[in-house]
Order: sequence, then C-alpha cells, then structure tokens
Amino acid sequence: MKVLVGQIAHETNTFSNVKTEVDSFKLWGWDVGETVIENNRKVRNYVGGMIDRAEELGIEVVPTFATFAYPAGVITAETYEALKKELLTRISQEIDYDAICLSLHGAGVTESTEDLEGDLLKEIRKIVGYNIPLVVTLDLHANVTQTMVDEADVLLGNNLYPHTDSYEIGIEAVNITQQILQQNLKPTMYLSTLPMIIPTSTTNLAPASDVNERCWQWENEENVIDCTFYHGFPYTNISEIGVTVLVITNDDFDLAKRAAEDVSSYVWERRDDFLQKKPLPKEAIALALQHDGAPVVLNETSDNPGGGTPGDGTFLLRALLEENVEKAAFGFIYDPEVVEIAFKAGIGASVEVNLGGKTDSLHGEPVQLKAYVKCLTDGCFTQSSPMGKGAKVNLGRSVRLQCGGVDIIVCSVKAQTLDEQIFLLHGIDVKEYKIVALKSSQHFRAGFEPISSKIISVDSPGLTTLDFTTFHYTNLKVDVYPLKQVTSIKKGVKN
Repeated sequence: MKVLVGQIAHETNTFSNVKTEVDSFKLWGWDVGETVIENNRKVRNYVGGMIDRAEELGIEVVPTFATFAYPAGVITAETYEALKKELLTRISQEIDYDAICLSLHGAGVTESTEDLEGDLLKEIRKIVGYNIPLVVTLDLHANVTQTMVDEADVLLGNNLYPHTDSYEIGIEAVNITQQILQQNLKPTMYLSTLPMIIPTSTTNLAPASDVNERCWQWENEENVIDCTFYHGFPYTNISEIGVTVLVITNDDFDLAKRAAEDVSSYVWERRDDFLQKKPLPKEAIALALQHDGAPVVLNETSDNPGGGTPGDGTFLLRALLEENVEKAAFGFIYDPEVVEIAFKAGIGASVEVNLGGKTDSLHGEPVQLKAYVKCLTDGCFTQSSPMGKGAKVNLGRSVRLQCGGVDIIVCSVKAQTLDEQIFLLHGIDVKEYKIVALKSSQHFRAGFEPISSKIISVDSPGLTTLDFTTFHYTNLKVDVYPLKQVTSIKKGVKN
C-alpha cells in the first residue's frame, strides 16, 4: 500500500493588516520530498502521526510537500498559487499510489478564495479523480464548508483545545485510510452548520468539554466513525464562519445526520455559556497579587499570535510596569528592532528603547523603556509542551531585558508561548516568579497548567479579543449569534 502525505496549513485573520506571503511560510518550513519525513517523524503533530502510523503498519509513505505559516492576514494570490503549484505538481508526478492523506487547517483565506481548503481539494480532484481516497485532517478551529465535505472522503479534526491530540488525529487518518482500502469502509459525512460564533474556548473546561462528551457518546454507536465539534475561527470576514458539527459513519447517512443535529442542538442550547467576560490588564494584575500562590499566569488573549495578531501589543506589559510589579516575567513580545539595539549594546548595557506597538495602533502604543540587557540568545529550542512536543523552534535572535521588577523577553519572530522553554532559554525559572505573563489564548495551558498556581485570562483591544462587537463583519450570509439576536438555528438564514 502506498499513501501520499502532504500539508498546507494557515489560519487567516482577515482583520490583520499584515498579509501572508511566501516568506511567511518559508520561515516555518517549506519541505519537499524526504525532508517532510525528516522534519515530522516522531513529532507530535498531524503529519508526524500520519508518518509514524503508516511506518508502523508497513505502509509506504510518499512525501509530497509540507508547509505552514503562522496565523496572519489574507494570503496573497501569488502565494496561494505557489502553494498549489508545489503540492499539485508533486501529486501529478506520482503514479501507482492508493490514497492521499493531507494536513490542512480549515480557516485559510486568500485574495482569490475565502475557502482555501475547499478550493485546494477541488484542484486535487481534477488530478486524481474521485476513486482515490482523500483523507484530510483539520484544525478544531476550521470553518468547515460543504465544499470540503463534498471533495474529501474523510475530514478529521481535533477534539481538544489545546490541540494536544493532533498526533492522534494523524494516526486516525492513516487507520481510516487503511480501512477504506482493505476493509471496505464507506465513510459517509454529514455537516451541520450553526449560525453562531464562539470565543476561544478550552476543552479542559465546560461548556466545550460537555459538548465533547456528547460527541463521544455518539462515537460509541457501532457505525459512527467520528463526531467532531468544530469551534470555527471567528476572526475572519468571510461569508461562512462559525460552529459546525461533522459526523462520519460507515455508509449510514441518516445516522450521521441524526448525530450531527443532536450535538448541534445541544451546542445551541449552551450558546450563552460560551460568552466570556475577562478582566482588563490592571484588574488581572490585582487579582494575581491577591492570590496566595505562585506562579500566576496572565495570558493576554487579545494579542494571541496564534490567532493572527502582531504579537507586539503593549497593554499588559505597560500595566505590569506602571503597577511596579515585582517578580514578574513577560515572555514574550515581538520586536526585532529592539532586539537589534540590545545585541549592539551587549550584555550588561543599559538601553533606552520604544518597545512594541509597531505593527498597528490597535494593540497599544510603544512603551518607552530604559532597561538592562541581561541575556542574549539565538531563540532556538525544542518544544516540550504536549502540544507539538519535539518540534524545533527558532524565534530568531532574542533578548532578556530587565526593568524594575519585570523581566521582559523580546524576540525577532512572532509566535505564541506554548511552554516554558523560551523562559528557560533566557535563564528564567517561571516557578520562582509571582506573575508570568504571555501571549496566547488557550494553547499555553498544555504546558503551563501543570506548573502554575492560577491562570487569569486578560482581555483588551486586539485582533483576538473576546469582544466580537469590535469587528466589522460585512460578508456574512446569515445572521450570526451573538452579533445578532438569533433565536433559533433555523432563524439564522437571511431571506
């Protein structure tokens, strides 16, 4: 048995003013051929799961093309054409293969299409036809479309957020592929779409955890292969966004529909429970200082680079400095200009800089800072979080600055903080600090929940704020809750 494996993944925040270009993908990997296997084998991601399981089963893996870019603004038309060309060319060059396993995202938007994944799958079908099984993994935050369902044989998404199960989803993709080819499995999918968007909601807690339990109850049914609650990606101005439920059965459409509609009704009943009100920076700091225990993690959810923000927002950092907080570590803020100044000054020097706030004015103005250069690094480490463990990370040249009682890490590449490795790299043991501040919405929990005393999410203006009313949605096909007071699933449809 021979299976082609590949990846194109991007979560597009269309409200960002930073367009996503080829260099954005090449920064994180533009792998072709055997490099795909070398960079993903034994890594806890989708492609790693596919490769490891296929090799375990004795399936020949044919690597094609794999790339992803950190979330940002719309993918340029030229970039999308380059992505398609790489993948489609390599698929076209292969012969005598049995199936294709792809890792996509589900929330890709380009200048030429608002449904990257649906468009890409249609282009693949033009090459391979509809007799070759096409099994696709998606992110839990996919805005799943009917086009994706129509063009793929199987769509599999995360159940967990943080996405600590991506590796297992990759394994499942290969298992199902084998069952299609050797055990006459006939996957049948039904997609239920709800007129609602939800804030970033960890599955560690209710109500998302309760919805997952409902899905898993259906998976106990004999012919239900998979039941997944997709949260959707709300930070995008497209016609089809929001929550979906996708059920896959073995040749039983009615069962798939019944399960999907049951879970959808349950999500709709719980819709108010997803709405969240989080403290502003200074309110969160006060709560942290009142807490008897350490460290307290303050996650700046409104400037989460994992959702397409600039990563150089200053609201939380400014508040820590203005409140004269002691024993606080901020890891990290994106500002390559400040990194360059610190490297030129050297360890032990004092620098005066304008830190952060350089991408836009939404996430706060630059902080005027006089700081001591404590440490300089190359920004390279191996990820230890259960999410993506084993991945090689390069945040570029990085620096640890000290200002008052706050240690500030500044990096040359934007990313969200997933584990304590960026702190350790700069000589900071987070367990010795009262407050640990970072930029992330939920993924950080996989690495920090086991070592933190308390977690407090902090909201403020930003491209991933929990307050959807700050965004101007102009392309929606239907009224969407909570932007509109939709009273039923059916009433979301516009006339």
